[in-house]
Amino acid sequence: MTRYYFDLRDANGLSVDDEGYEFPDLASVQWEAVLSLVDRSRNFSKGSAEWLTDLAIEVRDDAGPVMQMTFKFQRARKH
Repeated sequence: MTRYYFDLRDANGLSVDDEGYEFPDLASVQWEAVLSLVDRSRNFSKGSAEWLTDLAIEVRDDAGPVMQMTFKFQRARKH
């Protein structure tokens, strides 16, 4: 199994994952990245401007970058 690191990028900058997690394949890594973004988006304070920030998970292994996923917040216009 390969060790993957999930670095989180948000309004506060980059939070580097120093420990990582082992996964058997890229499909498992992709699913973990999605779950991490959803979980992080739930932690935003309601009513705060912070929730308007896009989130990104930058996944890497020991050889370098593997994938990046972005969670984009976009407010609909009022009519």
